[in-house]
Amino acid sequence: MSKLGNLGARLHRGEISYDFIGHRKIWYGISILITITAILGLAVRGLNMGIDFQGGAVFTTPATSVSVSQAEEYAKDASGHDAVVQKLGDNKLRIQIAGMDTQQSDKIKAELAQDFKVDKESIAADLVGPSWGDQIANKAWQGLAIFMILVVIYLAIAFEWRMAVAALVALIHDITITTGIYALVGFEVTPGTVIGLLTILGYSLYDTVVVFDSLKEQTKDITKQTKVTYSEVANRSINGTLVRSINTTVVALLPVAGLLFIGGGFLGAGTLNDISLSLFVGLAAGAYSSIFIATPLVADLKEREPQIKALRKRVLAKRAQAASEEELVEARTGGAGEAEDATPAVVGPRHQPAARGRGRGRPSGKRR
Repeated sequence: MSKLGNLGARLHRGEISYDFIGHRKIWYGISILITITAILGLAVRGLNMGIDFQGGAVFTTPATSVSVSQAEEYAKDASGHDAVVQKLGDNKLRIQIAGMDTQQSDKIKAELAQDFKVDKESIAADLVGPSWGDQIANKAWQGLAIFMILVVIYLAIAFEWRMAVAALVALIHDITITTGIYALVGFEVTPGTVIGLLTILGYSLYDTVVVFDSLKEQTKDITKQTKVTYSEVANRSINGTLVRSINTTVVALLPVAGLLFIGGGFLGAGTLNDISLSLFVGLAAGAYSSIFIATPLVADLKEREPQIKALRKRVLAKRAQAASEEELVEARTGGAGEAEDATPAVVGPRHQPAARGRGRGRPSGKRR
């Protein structure tokens, strides 16, 4: 953990960094591939909508030894529709039949009681009409649309429209991947799924806004200097918040993973799957999109501005001039060194010629 903290500090100070912006085409390609897979899953398999959206009935049986597959056959024979059966605690079963006429619930309940060999009154039934299901679905879509509009307006005011567009693209990316995985896995879509989806969208925005805030602060007067380009500052912002994003994502994923794999898998609490899967997939996709999609997309949009283009040209020209001057200095230094090396060194004692007439006219120092 101390090494991770030291790494985060070095990333924040800019001592080390990874070029996320420079490799943005790779991240775009990976995201496009995952998104296409999710769209194909939605088109081929579709979403398994719960009775809250389609209408239908949910029957909860008392403790029984009947298996899940056998209960699915009983429910299909009784209703004429495919049924989703989940095993609850204490060997109880939850039988969900979507799209059925609620007026037939008493008949289906009686047949299920006969098949399960239990009293009819011991089977609990919850009914949802088709009109109620349509209303719930419409409200869910309306809530999602209002959420998106408010997000775009807020980010455009707080930051700028390019960041709002990048955040919107990242949110659509997260929604598409999450719903596509729901279609591929076949989990049931319930109001809990919608709650989980809205939750992870907020979390995705949190990570994105953190990077955007750092980017906005560091690029306040970027056109007044000629040291770094906008893309380099964006890359610095990602590296400065990278370890923080990883830490918060891992901490958030641990309890969600417990709900999904332990609660829904080992303990058989199937009702936890609808919300835990959306949270688990959405949290991972949100952390990915905030780093690899949103910020690189902002850099691409900003680099098309005339001022940012001019800044990039000035920075590259200055670097090229500095590189040429350094090469010239090295060449001069190397030439002078060679000239000095070519000068023969003086070896041995240096003899100077004796001066003629040394001591001429000088008194001898003898006393007379």
